Amino acid sequence: MNLSPSAHQDTFCRDSLPPEELWPTLEFPVPEVQYPERLNAGKVLIDDAVAQFGYDKADTPRPALRTPDGTVITYPELQRRADQVAHMLTQELGVVPGNRVMLRAPNNPWLVACWLGVLKAGAVVVTIMPILRHNEVANLVELTKPTVALIDDRFLEGIDVEALGVPVVPVAGSGTAAEQDELTQRASKYAEPFEAVDTAADDVALLGPTSGSTGIPKITMHFHRDILANADTFSHYRLQPTKEDIFAGSPPLAFTFGLGGLVVFPLRVGASSLLTERATPLQLAELAAEHQVTVLFTAPTAYRAIVKEGRGELLHGLRVGVSAGEHLPATTWQEVYEATGVKLLNGIGATELLHVFVSTDLGADSPGKTGKPVPGYRARIIDEDGNDVPQGETGRLAVIGPTGCRYLNDVRQKKYVFDGWNITGDTFYQDTDGDFVYKARSDSMIISSGYNIGAPEVEEAINTHPAVWESGVVGKPDSERGNIVCAFVVLREGETPSDELKKVIQDHVKATIAPYKYPREVHFIEALPKNPSGKTQHFLLRDLAAA
Repeated sequence: MNLSPSAHQDTFCRDSLPPEELWPTLEFPVPEVQYPERLNAGKVLIDDAVAQFGYDKADTPRPALRTPDGTVITYPELQRRADQVAHMLTQELGVVPGNRVMLRAPNNPWLVACWLGVLKAGAVVVTIMPILRHNEVANLVELTKPTVALIDDRFLEGIDVEALGVPVVPVAGSGTAAEQDELTQRASKYAEPFEAVDTAADDVALLGPTSGSTGIPKITMHFHRDILANADTFSHYRLQPTKEDIFAGSPPLAFTFGLGGLVVFPLRVGASSLLTERATPLQLAELAAEHQVTVLFTAPTAYRAIVKEGRGELLHGLRVGVSAGEHLPATTWQEVYEATGVKLLNGIGATELLHVFVSTDLGADSPGKTGKPVPGYRARIIDEDGNDVPQGETGRLAVIGPTGCRYLNDVRQKKYVFDGWNITGDTFYQDTDGDFVYKARSDSMIISSGYNIGAPEVEEAINTHPAVWESGVVGKPDSERGNIVCAFVVLREGETPSDELKKVIQDHVKATIAPYKYPREVHFIEALPKNPSGKTQHFLLRDLAAA
């Protein structure tokens, strides 16, 4: 592991990288991912983009970001905002290269400007979901140790800022119109360009929290070159975007699926992105039609909902419809194609590798398939001992490429990386065409409507209710959401099961952790099934849920 000389004055991230023997093997087999030793992803994505794509032939600034109300942020304007943020961070808040900066806001232009500004300042960005509760935010603060947090002022309620122990700068709630919040007041004082810090390509640029399969989030660590690598592999080879494309989608920028599809991929080629803070599947489809979106990122659940509403015509203008975040059933692929004419591009990615690494081809007839490795990546199916399994037999998906898993100070690194391969926690088989076909998750992660939900985290929240003795949580297959969170609850002595108590427990979970994680089904049972060592046998609960 020969790392380049770091630009970081704060060495927390380098010091927190896994031991060399636990790193995944990294390969750079295609020319697009062979980067120079010195590289700042923020500079590439906005400064270089302005120079290359920022103006049309008539010297008119080109659009970079759009919002549903018709607001357009041009490339030069986005660059100006990012530079203002970088100046504010470094000159007023004392941020130095290597410091972590936490961002907490819905998808809007100021969030993108802050993200780019943090990178240009040589700091490390930590973007988290805006709807997380205080204890969840505090846990991530403890793990990533940010120097400052930039938080959308609409999401400050319920957050004990003093208890976080981190300076908080409120960000304009509207993302575009409000000009009186603390961030815009501070940033507006700076008019001069900000020269991006000369970071190394292998300096950490991004800490990405995962939902994890336990109650403790895992923090993935990604370099400046990693941020570009997914654009230069999956987007370049599979999406084949041009500067005329308009991207849109449902995933938050706190998810690397959304970060890639709505920020990195379009900025890499001079395209623009329509940012929606919140939209139902039908509203997303309506916005896609209204704003002439050509590349859409969302989960199979959303595509199903649009078709179920009988509004498939809203997606007729798409050039690419990307489906990821959960399994895309063959029936859904076919229904979407028949209703919209769009052949969904299916894929699988992971926060540990930043984005999609196995996918189908653009325009391919591929119902039920996940596809082949994206150029730049290799994939295989292995057994528990790391041996290849015969074609057609199921096993664990293993991946190698230019990006890979590096957890921050986490013993679970040993579980994800095996003999240099990234082991994703998914069960697949390879068909006679060489395509990878998804079978199931092989851990306790529940993927519901594209959201990753750790079952132990939900169990912990349920168990804090005074009426609950203990609980077991599993995913239950669901035709609308892919899976739903299903809880089996053992009540304390003297408590009486009832429908009212089920709702009380559900509301308790919503108030304790992010609301989307709450159990949509609650079943009261006398005792959880356990093995001789006392561990809950979740596979029996899954069977019970299915029955």
